[in-house]
Amino acid sequence: MAKNKTAFVCNECGQDFHRWQGQCSACTEWNTITEVRLGAIKSAGSSVSGYAGAVGGGSKKLNEIREVEAEKVLTGIGELDRVLCGGLTTGSVNIISGDPGAGKTTLLSDLISRMSQLMPSLYCTAEESLSQFKNRVTRLKLSCNEDNLYLMAETSVEAIIAELDAKQIKFAVIDSIQAVVTDLANGSPGSPSQVKSSAQALTQYCKQNNVTMFLAAHVNKNNETAGPQTLIHIVDCLIHLECNDGQIRTLRANKNRFGDVDTVGIFKMTERGMLSVDNPSEIFLSGSTTESPGAAITCIRKGNRNLLLEIQCLTTETEGEFPQRVCVGLSMNRIKMLTGILRKHTRTKIFHDTYFNLVGGLKIDESETCIDLALVTALLSSLNDFVVPRTTCIMGELSLNGDVRPIDSGVPRVKEAVQHGFTEIYIPHRNYHKSMEGLGAKIYPVKTIHDFLELIN
Repeated sequence: MAKNKTAFVCNECGQDFHRWQGQCSACTEWNTITEVRLGAIKSAGSSVSGYAGAVGGGSKKLNEIREVEAEKVLTGIGELDRVLCGGLTTGSVNIISGDPGAGKTTLLSDLISRMSQLMPSLYCTAEESLSQFKNRVTRLKLSCNEDNLYLMAETSVEAIIAELDAKQIKFAVIDSIQAVVTDLANGSPGSPSQVKSSAQALTQYCKQNNVTMFLAAHVNKNNETAGPQTLIHIVDCLIHLECNDGQIRTLRANKNRFGDVDTVGIFKMTERGMLSVDNPSEIFLSGSTTESPGAAITCIRKGNRNLLLEIQCLTTETEGEFPQRVCVGLSMNRIKMLTGILRKHTRTKIFHDTYFNLVGGLKIDESETCIDLALVTALLSSLNDFVVPRTTCIMGELSLNGDVRPIDSGVPRVKEAVQHGFTEIYIPHRNYHKSMEGLGAKIYPVKTIHDFLELIN
C-alpha cells in the first residue's frame, strides 16, 4: 500500500529537511520551515515524467537521435532580443523576475501584444483583473491582433493547460508562477511544492506541444527568484529585470540554454511603457557642451556591452567638524579607498565635503574597478578647479601601491570611445595595443598614478 510522504521545506530558500527545526541551516532564517505533503510514494519500477515530458524508451546512439535546430523568433523589442541572443526560442519556457514595480508586467504586455500578430497568444493573470490588463493595453497604445490575443484570469494549472490546448495557443504568459496552484501538490500558492509542481506541469506541456511560455516570478528580500532552486533548473531561460535610480531598467540573463548569459539590455520606463535604449551611452552622458570642473568620462562594461558614462564630483568647504562623503550609484568603500590612495601617494589633503554622482541614474557594482582613474580625476578636477576636456575618456584600475592595473576588453572599450568622438583616451599601460593607434585618437598608456597626473595636468 502506498504511503504518503511528508517533508519539511524552508519557504525562504526551498531547502528540504527530515524534521522540523526552528532555524533553516541553509539561509539562517527563523520559523520558515513548514511541513509539506508530497503525495503517495510510487513503486520503484514506475517511471516518472521529466521536465521536458515522458522519459524512458531505453538508450540510443548519438547517430540515432534526430537533430532539431532551435528556431528563433524576433519579438520586435530590440533589447529583449539582444538578451535572448537573437530572439525568442520556439518551445522554450522562460522566467522573468524583478522587484515589484520594475516593469515585468509592462514588458510582458508589450511582448504578448507583438506576438499576437504572429501566433495565437494567451495572457493568464492570477494577480489582476482582465479589465486592468485591457486598460494597460489602451494606456500604452499597444498594437495587437485581437483575434489572436486571449486573456484569462485563472489560478489552476490544469485549467490553464486545458485552455492552451483548446485554443491551440503557441505563445503564453503566466503572471505569476507564485500565484498558480496544481492538484498534483499540496500547500498554498507560492509554497515550494506548488511552485515546483506548477512549473513542471507547464514545462511538460510546452515541450510536448511546442508552446513558448513566459513565467513572471517574484523575488525575495535578497533580490533573488523566490521559491525553490529547482524552479531555475526546470526552465530554459532566466532573465532578471533590475531597477536603477530613476527610469533606467537593466535586463540581464542569469541562465540561457540557447545563448550566452553575458548580454545586458537597457530599457527606459516611460508613460508609453518600457522603451528599448539602443544607444545607452547617450543617456549616461550629460550631453552638456559647457566644460566645467568635476566631470570625467569613462567606459564601463555591462555584460558584453561597452557603455560610456560620465562621473561628476563636487567638493565644497565643510561647515561641520567632519567632512561628508556622499555618493549616488557608487560604492562608498571604493570612494574611501581611492581617497586613501591619493593621500598616501600624492599627498592630497581632502578636508572638503565631497559629493559623487553618475549621470543617468546607473548603479555601478563595487567589482567594477575600471572607473578608478575617472573617479580620481573628477575629484581632483573639482578640488583643484581644472577642467577635463569632454573629448577625453579615462579608464583604469588603481591598486593600493599607486599602480594602474589593466582592465578587461581594453581594445573594444577604446573603439567604443572613438566611435563617440573621443580624441584623447587614457588607458593602463598593459592594455595598450598597436591596433589602437589606427583608430584616429591619441592614446595615453599610463603605469602609475604619478604618470597619469603628469599627463592630465
